[in-house]
Amino acid sequence: MNLLNINQTLKNEPAFRIKQIKKAIFYNFINSWNETSNIPKKLIELLKENHSLEIKYQLFNTPKNKTKKALIELNDGLQIETVLLKHKDNRNTVCVSSQVGCPLACKFCATGDMGYKRNLTVDEIVEQILVFARLEKPSKITNIVFMGMGEPFLNYKNVIEAIKILNNPEYFNIGARKISISTAGIPSGIKDLKNEKLQINLAISLHAPNNNLRETLMPINKKYPLQKLFKSLDDYINQTGRKVMFEYLLIDKINDQEIHAKQLVKILNNPLYLVNLIPYNEINGKIYKASKPKSIEKFKNILRKNKVQFTERHYFGGEIKAACGQLTTKN
Repeated sequence: MNLLNINQTLKNEPAFRIKQIKKAIFYNFINSWNETSNIPKKLIELLKENHSLEIKYQLFNTPKNKTKKALIELNDGLQIETVLLKHKDNRNTVCVSSQVGCPLACKFCATGDMGYKRNLTVDEIVEQILVFARLEKPSKITNIVFMGMGEPFLNYKNVIEAIKILNNPEYFNIGARKISISTAGIPSGIKDLKNEKLQINLAISLHAPNNNLRETLMPINKKYPLQKLFKSLDDYINQTGRKVMFEYLLIDKINDQEIHAKQLVKILNNPLYLVNLIPYNEINGKIYKASKPKSIEKFKNILRKNKVQFTERHYFGGEIKAACGQLTTKN
């Protein structure tokens, strides 16, 4: 596409015309410039030439359309996946990718097997939301989670710029508190985020309650062990006063035993910590299995008894390999 520098093309146009065009793209969610009726033909031709609205993608749906996955082809032929989650309370959440592949190589994640190709541009991040906004109109995209392919804090500048566009009333007008960034634990990114004047949510991919196990599952923990990670989180909370969510995949006999729950209780000893328990989504080629219901219930009971705040994520998208940790591409 090439939509975000559209102001340069429109620099000689009156303000009302610029507003009309932005409304067409980011409110009416047009697929083609031919869908506009209030823009001069000469300007439409200029826009067609410099700012294509085409997004190349394949769409995959679950049987009841609660989850949709788009495989987007970028201009250089690389591909990314993004997911729409439709909730019963009329929330429509887009799970956004920030990189092609991922350099962190978490052992339980399909994206990590791809390796790292490159960071996504601001345009390429915004395109992911546009795909589903066009499909769902007149329903609105209400929530954004940077929990797709890649580590958002390794593409910090572009991710934050994209968030400002998503939050901007002239574009998507999605509330900052409806936007979340998930990181595997990059302290420099957490430090930078606390200084942003954006009330967005921070989530940490934790998945283990001690350094030895976390290093096995997530090699990034060797560089940034739990002590360093939690120090940056304490600084974040002290400055912002905002909650931090921890994502915890429950993997059978790996991190779901009673000892793990008790260790988790010890490190999540802050009233502004919330843990989101996620049953593991099995991936071809991985040895890991989803935790058994009895193990999950025991795990939750220990957290509950020790007054650790937790939620349990509902199952979304496994039928089309769109669930947590399953995003990957062949190219």
